[in-house]
Amino acid sequence: MTADPRLPEGYELSTDPARIDADTVHRWLSTDAYWALGRPRDTQDRAIGGSLNFGVYDTVTGAQVAYARVITDRATFAWLCDVYVDPAVRGKGLGTALVTAVRDDVRDYGVRRVLLATHDAHEVYAPLGFRPLERPDQWMALIFQES
Repeated sequence: MTADPRLPEGYELSTDPARIDADTVHRWLSTDAYWALGRPRDTQDRAIGGSLNFGVYDTVTGAQVAYARVITDRATFAWLCDVYVDPAVRGKGLGTALVTAVRDDVRDYGVRRVLLATHDAHEVYAPLGFRPLERPDQWMALIFQES
């Protein structure tokens, strides 16, 4: 459990992987997140297992209300992905607080850059320092399966 003044009262952030509600995270992502629709549960479980995980929890009920994960070597590079806030608690600043905590956590590793992809949440990420790639022509992707 981590006290974080950026979170509204009644919520707490944790990086404890044992607290992740894998059933809820899978349901959120596989049924409501455009980038992960239909993602199989075993794939999601492997993703959780191979990542740094961040959860936001209701301090009264203990229920998980938001999630993000980071793929990183903890030295030079990080990829922020699967950022999701339960629709029932959106609009309270939880997403911004969650991404701020992720940003600050990976900064402590000394990584040079953190990448992410978003279709519709630029307004969440831009105030936290994320910006479009300066030289997108220098980046490439190897895609094994189109989604």
